[in-house]
Amino acid sequence: MSNATLWLCVMLAGALGTGARFGTNLALRGVLGVFPAATLTVNIVGSLAMGAVAGWAQSRASFSEPLRLTLATGFLGGFTTFSAFSIETLTLWRDGQGALALLNVALNLVLGIAACALGYALARAG
Repeated sequence: MSNATLWLCVMLAGALGTGARFGTNLALRGVLGVFPAATLTVNIVGSLAMGAVAGWAQSRASFSEPLRLTLATGFLGGFTTFSAFSIETLTLWRDGQGALALLNVALNLVLGIAACALGYALARAG
């Protein structure tokens, strides 16, 4: 597969993942009141799927790298980036880097929320 074809596959799969996320948001809007049930759902489902793709790809030679990239980076990346965070943290933990895994969790949560608050404040001030 050429690089251009792989890029196209990943981008198209990303668009499908984004559509799936939007559909989930529409389907679950208001299901649990103000609790963000759709975001929780895509994060959990996306993480489950990312683990399945990674596990399947690692244990089966017939699972090609272009297919893994199309599913993981493309579709699941469009569906939820939380799945990428989850597999990266799991990989660190699995590889004996527990402290780095915990640091990754802490930094993503704290800095992500802080950056969101900063962006919000900057946009409101301007």
